[in-house]
Amino acid sequence: MSNNRRSHSSQFKFQVALEAASGTKTLSQLASQYQVHPNQIGQWKRQLLEQGAEIFANGQSRKTRDQEGLQTDLYEQIGRLKMELEWLKKKAARFTG
Repeated sequence: MSNNRRSHSSQFKFQVALEAASGTKTLSQLASQYQVHPNQIGQWKRQLLEQGAEIFANGQSRKTRDQEGLQTDLYEQIGRLKMELEWLKKKAARFTG
């Protein structure tokens, strides 16, 4: 038995989840129509309903995450530079003192 996983585009997932959320068809009907397991459709629907508000948040959460990532990178770089400076001070002290 082969376990080939199918990869679905985000547009496809959104379309199926939106249709599931509308309630015009049952999950079983949608599953047979789109050839996707009903549990998977249920997961996509739940994600749409839970995270739907984030879509309209004007990118604020994304900006915040990007900013936090940048801040973390900068702190790491500062730490590396401090370590290099201390190492250079030790090496320079050997030759001057």
